[in-house]
Order: sequence, then C-alpha cells, then structure tokens
Amino acid sequence: MTEYLISLAYILACVCAIMGIKKLSKVDTARNGMLIAAAGTTIAIFALFFSQELVDSFTAANLVQSGYFWGILGILIGSAIGLVWAKKVQMTGMPELVALFNGFGGLATAMIAFSEFLRSSVDVEIVTSTATSLAIFIGMMTFTGSILAWGKLSEKITGQAIVFKGQKLLNLLLLLVAVAAMVVYIATAALGVDAQLQLVAVIAFTAIAFIFGFTFVLPIGGGDMPVVISLLNSLTGVALAMAGFMIGSVILIVSGALVGASGIILTLIMCKAMNRSISNLLFSGFGAASTTAKSADGAEPKDISVENAYPILEAASSVVFIPGYGMAVAQAQHVVKELTEKLEEQGIEVNFAIHPVAGRMPGHMNVLLAEADIPYEQLRTMDSINPSMSLTDVAIVIGANDVVNPAAETDLSSPIYGMPIIKAFEAKTVFVLKRGKGKGFSGIENELFTMPNTLMIYGDAKATISAMTEQFIED
Repeated sequence: MTEYLISLAYILACVCAIMGIKKLSKVDTARNGMLIAAAGTTIAIFALFFSQELVDSFTAANLVQSGYFWGILGILIGSAIGLVWAKKVQMTGMPELVALFNGFGGLATAMIAFSEFLRSSVDVEIVTSTATSLAIFIGMMTFTGSILAWGKLSEKITGQAIVFKGQKLLNLLLLLVAVAAMVVYIATAALGVDAQLQLVAVIAFTAIAFIFGFTFVLPIGGGDMPVVISLLNSLTGVALAMAGFMIGSVILIVSGALVGASGIILTLIMCKAMNRSISNLLFSGFGAASTTAKSADGAEPKDISVENAYPILEAASSVVFIPGYGMAVAQAQHVVKELTEKLEEQGIEVNFAIHPVAGRMPGHMNVLLAEADIPYEQLRTMDSINPSMSLTDVAIVIGANDVVNPAAETDLSSPIYGMPIIKAFEAKTVFVLKRGKGKGFSGIENELFTMPNTLMIYGDAKATISAMTEQFIED
C-alpha cells in the first residue's frame, strides 16, 4: 500500500511541475507557477521519506547513520541558505543568483551520480552507466560554467569574451578525451571487469568536465550571458533527467526533461531575437574587442536637464519606455510606475517595449516591471511595438544599449549587425537615461546616442525619473 501512495505522490509532483512550467510562461501567472512547482517538489521530497530504503536505514539507536538524519539536515541547511539569499539579494543581483543556483543544481546532480557509481557493483547495464556518465559530465560542466557566468555577470571578472589561439582546438580535445573516458567506463561496466579502470575513467571525465565548463563559457561575452544562462539551465535539466534514469526516479526524469526542453526552447527563442545561431553565440567570441560608434558628421551626444526635458514630455501624446539593465541597477521600476501614472493622468498613452534579451537574464525586465505592478497589457514585445514606433512622440531608454543600437541595421562591421532591435531611433524624440558616458556591458558604443533626435540625461535613473515626476506634481 505504501508503494502505491508513494507512486501517487510522485505522479502528483510531476503534474505540479508541468503546471508550474506552464504558468511560468506568463508574467501574471508566474508567481502561482512557482508556488505550484515548489509544492510539487515538497511532495516529492516527503514521499521519499516513506521509501523502503530510508525506512530500513532508520534505527533509534543509531540515528546519525540513518538516511532520515542526513535528509532532514540537508533540507534545513538548504532552506536556511535559500531563505537568506532570497531576502538579501536585490533584483540587480538576481541574474547572478540564478546562475549560482543553476550551477549548484548541476553540482548536486553530478554528486548524486558519482555517489551512485561508488555504490554500484562492477557489472552495470549500459543504460545505467551511460546515464551515470552523462549526469556527471553535464552536471559538473554546468557547475563550473555557471560559476564563470556568475563572475561575468557580477563583473568580478571582465564581461568581455576571453579568446586565445587554439581555444577551439583545446575544447575539442577536452571533449574527445572525455568521450573516450566515458566509453572506457561504459564498456568495462558492461563487461563487468576492472573496477580500478572504471574508477580512473570516471575520475578522468569528471575532472575534464570541471575544466571544460570554464573553457566553454570563457569565449562568450557578457552581452550573451542571458542566452548562456538559459542554455546552462537546459543542460542542468538534461543532467537531472540522466540522474533519474540512473536511479530509477520518475520525478527526476520528468522534471529534468521539462527543464531541459523549456530551457532549449527559450535559448532558441533568444538566439532568434539576436539573429544568431547557437553555434555563432558559443564560438564567435562576441565582445572580445570593443567597437566605437560611427557618426557620419562626427556628432557628439547632446545632453539635457530634467527641467528642459519636461516640456517635451508634457507635450507628448504617446510615450514608450524601453528598459534595460540600468533600470535594474538603479531600482527605478517603482518610480517609473509613478511617472507612468502622472503621464496617464495627462491623457498620455504609455507603453513598455521589452526586448527578449534586455537585462542579464531571460525575462529580467518583465519581472522588474511586474514587481512594480505595471499592467501586463502595457508590456509590448519588440515585434508589436516597432510598427508604431515612428508614431511615438517620446521614447525613454533606461539603461538599455545593444537592444536599441541602430548599428544592428546600419553598420555591416558591427558585431551585432543583423540583430533585431527596438527601433527607438524612429521616435520623434528619444531620451536616453544613462549613468555616464561609458559603453554598455557588451563593450559596443551606441549610434543612437549621437542621432539628431536623441537627448542624453546623465545620472542615476531613479533620481532622474523621480525628478521628472516632481515636475508634473509642481506644474
């Protein structure tokens, strides 16, 4: 009877995972989706506590050696760390946190697979040994790759692509040696011979995976990190599914497959939004060298004060906000909401143009604006906003760079040429809110800044937006 109840609990957990992923596809249902997925995970964890193996390991006389002790201890430690991080990390640090969480998910998967290898006998079926190999290699690779992505996102290391001569050859050699080591393990495990050689082979491809994660992400520039995070997340899901095949866990197989499939779909969507293939993203070294904006007449950016910008904004009939990572840094989403309300009180139509790769993780801008209770109906995709951009009176760019750079359409030599952009330059007037005169995260200067209809407003975006709102209040 207990086994049937456990199976039922796992089925319920799988249903929760599927429903949670489905609801994450929309901003207005994403919160409920997270709660449903979390509930499913909780159900699966507690169902595991009733498994026969854990029940057999429990003895009151030797509690420390039982699976219950270590399971509960792990839950308590993990919950405490998760709670502290969730409370302390600001939205600006969310991309780095997502990268870290994904990395530790990969590490946990690799550790599960490695521990199961140590527990298994010499004679292992091919399906199990293959799943073990893939779970260890992919899990360890996503761990180190995610750690490097975290370093680039947090700017603890340079966000530019790091390339060197022979880099692609090195990655190819590492991959070939790892595959050879996995074949050796799978073959010897199938034949049931040479336990020592199996251990050497597993340690070899585990160590190579550790190195490969770094060398894999190293040549990818910071501007591509949102796509990299999505891809690494997908790979973690694949590793999790492999671990499920290895230990015969339906919930791991289903949840891993869901994460893997949704992650690769999101990766492809984001690549399409950048007009680049996955291979180009991974191997082109985008951002390895910075470029400068071209201006036919040698024009310089024109700056303006908030006081002088106010009359232009007040006279507008339509305004489009184009947010980027700068809005996250300034935590300006709430004051943007306040300014939106003042504009709407004046009868001004307000929309938000969201590029698929704006910010530093997938959906970054959507989450920020949802946090400030911006109506979902006002969040417009790049494809839906561009046809009406030429009719827009004022476009307000808040910390965005590549996603509004006209060089993507005009400069054949630009690294982002061909990338679909939000056509802010077509608006009658463009206000660009920027902290300073430096380049964006990808290291590419923006032609938009020197265009005749563009006015720069330098300073903290939150303070600038607040000052604009005050102008409406005082008027």
